[in-house]
Amino acid sequence: MAASSSVSDAKPRSDPPHGMGPYDLGNDDGNIGALSSQQQQRLNDFKIKTRLENEKYLRQHPEIECLVSDFLGEVVTKRPENIREFAAGECLPLELNQKQ
Repeated sequence: MAASSSVSDAKPRSDPPHGMGPYDLGNDDGNIGALSSQQQQRLNDFKIKTRLENEKYLRQHPEIECLVSDFLGEVVTKRPENIREFAAGECLPLELNQKQ
Protein backbone atom coordinates (compact mmCIF):
# COMPACT_ATOMS: atom_id res chain seq x y z
CA MET A 1 0.00 0.00 0.00
CA ALA A 2 2.88 2.35 0.59
CA ALA A 3 3.74 2.31 -3.12
CA SER A 4 0.20 3.27 -4.15
CA SER A 5 0.07 6.15 -1.68
CA SER A 6 3.40 7.53 -2.93
CA VAL A 7 2.12 7.44 -6.52
CA SER A 8 -1.17 9.14 -5.61
CA ASP A 9 0.75 11.74 -3.58
CA ALA A 10 3.25 12.32 -6.38
CA LYS A 11 3.36 15.75 -7.96
CA PRO A 12 3.55 16.24 -11.73
CA ARG A 13 7.08 16.41 -13.03
CA SER A 14 6.21 19.29 -15.35
CA ASP A 15 3.52 21.90 -15.51
CA PRO A 16 0.74 20.84 -17.90
CA PRO A 17 -1.11 23.52 -19.90
CA HIS A 18 -4.08 25.12 -18.12
CA GLY A 19 -7.08 22.81 -18.01
CA MET A 20 -5.15 19.69 -18.96
CA GLY A 21 -4.48 16.92 -16.51
CA PRO A 22 -0.99 16.08 -15.21
CA TYR A 23 -1.02 12.48 -16.42
CA ASP A 24 2.70 11.91 -16.25
CA LEU A 25 3.28 11.47 -12.54
CA GLY A 26 6.73 10.61 -11.37
CA ASN A 27 7.88 10.20 -7.81
CA ASP A 28 10.91 11.06 -5.73
CA ASP A 29 12.59 7.67 -6.06
CA GLY A 30 13.96 8.57 -9.51
CA ASN A 31 11.00 7.29 -11.52
CA ILE A 32 10.38 9.92 -14.18
CA GLY A 33 6.93 8.60 -15.02
CA ALA A 34 5.73 7.66 -18.48
CA LEU A 35 7.51 10.50 -20.31
CA SER A 36 10.93 12.03 -20.13
CA SER A 37 11.03 15.77 -19.41
CA GLN A 38 11.77 16.45 -23.10
CA GLN A 39 8.81 14.29 -24.20
CA GLN A 40 6.55 15.97 -21.64
CA GLN A 41 7.60 19.41 -22.88
CA ARG A 42 6.91 18.41 -26.49
CA LEU A 43 3.50 17.06 -25.46
CA ASN A 44 2.67 20.27 -23.58
CA ASP A 45 3.76 22.36 -26.60
CA PHE A 46 1.59 20.21 -28.89
CA LYS A 47 -1.42 20.62 -26.58
CA ILE A 48 -1.00 24.39 -26.46
CA LYS A 49 -0.56 24.61 -30.25
CA THR A 50 -3.64 22.44 -30.83
CA ARG A 51 -5.72 24.50 -28.42
CA LEU A 52 -4.69 27.73 -30.14
CA GLU A 53 -5.48 26.29 -33.58
CA ASN A 54 -8.88 25.10 -32.36
CA GLU A 55 -9.64 28.50 -30.86
CA LYS A 56 -8.65 30.23 -34.10
CA TYR A 57 -10.89 27.89 -36.12
CA LEU A 58 -13.86 28.42 -33.78
CA ARG A 59 -13.41 32.21 -34.02
CA GLN A 60 -13.38 31.97 -37.83
CA HIS A 61 -16.61 29.92 -37.76
CA PRO A 62 -19.04 31.45 -35.24
CA GLU A 63 -21.86 29.34 -36.71
CA ILE A 64 -20.39 26.35 -34.86
CA GLU A 65 -21.55 27.84 -31.56
CA CYS A 66 -25.14 27.97 -32.93
CA LEU A 67 -24.95 24.38 -34.16
CA VAL A 68 -23.66 23.08 -30.84
CA SER A 69 -26.15 25.14 -28.88
CA ASP A 70 -29.06 23.91 -31.00
CA PHE A 71 -27.91 20.31 -30.71
CA LEU A 72 -27.53 20.49 -26.93
CA GLY A 73 -30.95 22.12 -26.68
CA GLU A 74 -32.47 19.22 -28.61
CA VAL A 75 -30.69 16.66 -26.42
CA VAL A 76 -31.88 18.29 -23.21
CA THR A 77 -35.43 18.71 -24.55
CA LYS A 78 -35.84 15.23 -26.07
CA ARG A 79 -33.61 13.34 -23.62
CA PRO A 80 -32.87 10.43 -25.99
CA GLU A 81 -31.94 7.03 -24.56
CA ASN A 82 -29.14 6.59 -27.08
CA ILE A 83 -27.36 9.91 -27.60
CA ARG A 84 -25.03 8.52 -30.27
CA GLU A 85 -27.95 7.35 -32.41
CA PHE A 86 -29.73 10.63 -31.82
CA ALA A 87 -26.63 12.59 -32.84
CA ALA A 88 -26.21 10.50 -35.98
CA GLY A 89 -29.85 11.15 -36.88
CA GLU A 90 -29.37 14.87 -36.33
CA CYS A 91 -26.32 14.91 -38.59
CA LEU A 92 -27.83 12.98 -41.51
CA PRO A 93 -28.79 14.97 -44.60
CA LEU A 94 -32.48 15.92 -44.47
CA GLU A 95 -33.53 13.65 -47.37
CA LEU A 96 -31.91 10.57 -45.72
CA ASN A 97 -33.39 11.47 -42.34
CA GLN A 98 -36.95 11.64 -43.80
CA LYS A 99 -36.70 8.14 -45.36
CA GLN A 100 -36.45 6.50 -41.94
